[in-house]
Amino acid sequence: MISRKQELSLQLNQAADALVLGATILLGYALRRSQLINFDILSEVPPLESFVWLFIVVMLFGPLLLEIQGFYQYPLDKPLHRSLRQIAYAGVWMGLIIGAVVVFLKLSIPSRSTFFLFIILSPLGLLAREAAFRAIYLRRLRRGGYGETLVLAGNSQKMDELVAALSPTQRMELHIAERVDLEQHPVSVLVEAMHRHSVERVILAFNTSAAENLQAAIVACETEGVEAWLAADFVRTSIARPTYDSLGPTPMLVFRATPDLTWALLIKGVMDRTGAFLGLLLLSPLLLLIAIGIKLTSPGPVIFKQQRAGRYGRPFTMYKFRSMCSGAEMQREELSAFNQMSGPVFKVANDPRITPLGRWLRRSSLDEFPQLFNVLLGDMSLVGPRPLPIYEVNNFELTAHRRRLSMKPGLTCLWQISGRNNMSDFSDWVKLDVEYIDNWSLGLDFLILLRTIPVVLFGIGAR
Repeated sequence: MISRKQELSLQLNQAADALVLGATILLGYALRRSQLINFDILSEVPPLESFVWLFIVVMLFGPLLLEIQGFYQYPLDKPLHRSLRQIAYAGVWMGLIIGAVVVFLKLSIPSRSTFFLFIILSPLGLLAREAAFRAIYLRRLRRGGYGETLVLAGNSQKMDELVAALSPTQRMELHIAERVDLEQHPVSVLVEAMHRHSVERVILAFNTSAAENLQAAIVACETEGVEAWLAADFVRTSIARPTYDSLGPTPMLVFRATPDLTWALLIKGVMDRTGAFLGLLLLSPLLLLIAIGIKLTSPGPVIFKQQRAGRYGRPFTMYKFRSMCSGAEMQREELSAFNQMSGPVFKVANDPRITPLGRWLRRSSLDEFPQLFNVLLGDMSLVGPRPLPIYEVNNFELTAHRRRLSMKPGLTCLWQISGRNNMSDFSDWVKLDVEYIDNWSLGLDFLILLRTIPVVLFGIGAR
């Protein structure tokens, strides 16, 4: 829970899951080789050596993908459906990795039967491992094992609130040997309690007015070589998540309202650039045809460039296929009376500035495809809040709307798959962007990309 044992437990669970994944490949191979189960037409299964690359990929990336999906968080209080969803999302990404290995490294899956059996058996194995570890851990907790002995100190009311906020399982993980009210007793009583119970951790719960007692308690723990954990509920936040960091020698309590820099975000960046590169490569003939069509049907440049607000409002040049007549920006003020979007965003139905070809490009979203270059350059992501022009961002009526700028803008997001231009209230748009930011995961990105496909093909909500 709060101990270094948590990190050791995470590593142990990951190692166990790597072995489970390897064992399910081996079990699938044995079932296929014995002809008990057969999904392919091979008369004989290739030797086990042919599966070495699959063992390496699955056992190396499997636990990492599960961790990214939060599979190892709160295992004692987690319902079965959440574990299944996390395994499913990790399985999708594993399939993409295996597919990439097959395509780019020219390797092949030696036996489809073995692979299908692995797909069936691995979730069962992972769930069984999780259930077994949970049962063993809870059994030890009920017998008094694993629970960490500690001292709780500080303000009596704050200590009561801290304990009341714990779940029953979390309470089993802790053995509070003694509570010391430091508003009624000197710090020496805390020191005696540490000696008496030989604890390695003290949890401090103070009011904001008790800075002097708090400093003395931390110094006492520091002198004893005992960890001091400060309950930081004196700062109330509704969105931001607290983490700890340091600025030089100064300890800092960090409140972060956006996804922390993790392996998941790094993988998102790699997937963005890889996807943009492959997209440009595969779509290059179509992009060339569109460019020729724009050049032949209306005067002006093929590519429309505009300054848009990137992450935290940093300006960048966004690229689109030109879908309007030349000088369209100059006519915006004349059409402002026909704006159908509340707030700073400018949207007009049947905009007279749009060319005939441009109207088709917009309905099919093909005008957005040059933004793959922005993704390749790192200015945008495949999934993220849509980037707005600088002048629209400068006209935000509510400061809270700027929170949509806290993640890198993207080609598609929840707004795109939720009717987009059918929305007339900018606040509803922002709510969808904030919902995406607060619930971001690689699985959510993948789901949005899948749901974007029919939206683009059928032009849902586009104009």
